[in-house]
Amino acid sequence: MDTVLIDEKSSDDLLKVTVTASRVIKSIAIENALLEDKEQLEDYLILVINKALNKAEDIYENEVAAVAKDGMPNIPGMDMFK
Repeated sequence: MDTVLIDEKSSDDLLKVTVTASRVIKSIAIENALLEDKEQLEDYLILVINKALNKAEDIYENEVAAVAKDGMPNIPGMDMFK
């Protein structure tokens, strides 16, 4: 999961964030226009990082579920992953 990268950006492309599927921030790119307004930058960081982390969590959970399903024996009545 450390090699799966998720890129997320603000709607106006002023802020870009890359995280791994294991929810580690790899990079943050900030356009100069955002550096002039601290409060706006903070809001952008919160929104974009949270979007990226939510996507990473979804990918992580799907991968773990797939691995768990493949590793489970076929026991009648235990159709948890369908």
